[in-house]
Amino acid sequence: MEAPDFWDNVETSQAKMKELKSLKDDVETLAGLTQQFEDIETLIEMAKEENDSSLIPEVESELAGFLETFESIRMKTLLSGEYDKDNAIVSLHAGAGGTESCDWAAMLYRMFTRFAGDKGFSVEVLDSLDGEEAGIKSITFQVNGENAYGYLKSEKGVHRLVRISPFNAAGKRQTSFVSCDVMPDIEEDLDIEINDEDIRIDTYRSSGAGGQHINKTSSAIRITHFPTGIVVQCQNERSQHMNKDKAMQMLKAKLYLLKQQENAQKAAGIRGEVTEIGWGNQIRSYVMQPYTMVKDHRTGAETGNVGSVLDGNLDIFINGYLKWLSLGCPKRADSEE
Repeated sequence: MEAPDFWDNVETSQAKMKELKSLKDDVETLAGLTQQFEDIETLIEMAKEENDSSLIPEVESELAGFLETFESIRMKTLLSGEYDKDNAIVSLHAGAGGTESCDWAAMLYRMFTRFAGDKGFSVEVLDSLDGEEAGIKSITFQVNGENAYGYLKSEKGVHRLVRISPFNAAGKRQTSFVSCDVMPDIEEDLDIEINDEDIRIDTYRSSGAGGQHINKTSSAIRITHFPTGIVVQCQNERSQHMNKDKAMQMLKAKLYLLKQQENAQKAAGIRGEVTEIGWGNQIRSYVMQPYTMVKDHRTGAETGNVGSVLDGNLDIFINGYLKWLSLGCPKRADSEE
């Protein structure tokens, strides 16, 4: 920062400032955790020496806070992937279940925006399509913040909801599915060659809020890559040219990740575990009736507080997934069911 040319490139200098703040925050958190640990040890020694059981609730409270901070730091140390620090691009697509699934997609979008808000991340919608009666048929949004992709990559797959449907007059229990695709927003210029004959570029009118401009111009872009079947689209930017650049960037990132996975001889493609959006392919189930339970079928992580999870409290599942990855992705927790 003391270099005379430090501020010549504003984008680079701001990135360095952001990195510095992150490192300082980590050091301060670790120092605070060390002090908290010593304070807990002191409380325990006092309780022992004075045989004072009234200090036990205070020790338990301090320990609970310590463990919460400890887990958040440990979770961050597991974010060692090449693109874990990048922003994340998340796509939700309603599957089997009609209006119910569109409503489920809207609930998941709310869950992710709540999670992003709690982490201090920002959310930017790139493309969306509303459901015919309610909810969202599909939506693509970008989550901006340090380690956004590292955290949200755990959400890639099919999410299953079981509840009493508000759209069913008979009040019957219904199962709905939504697929979630997560990819890093890779800003670097990737060395990926895309032949003109391998893609189709369609323009269409943007939907949703945005005033007269968004309704009168065909500025939204959809790119279909024939060899892989990958489809990307963007309608967020004001001009067709900017939307095309963003969509092409997304396509290159997907193709790059796909190539990486193929080179590593991984079975999963760019969409990870996203296959058919229906029975048997879910990574996580959210059950609201006849009991309440959210369970991740890969890691076995579960909680009975569905409301908390839908309010964006995903750390239990992200933590479980990162541990699962570090162990080499052992057999799914529900594989024997």
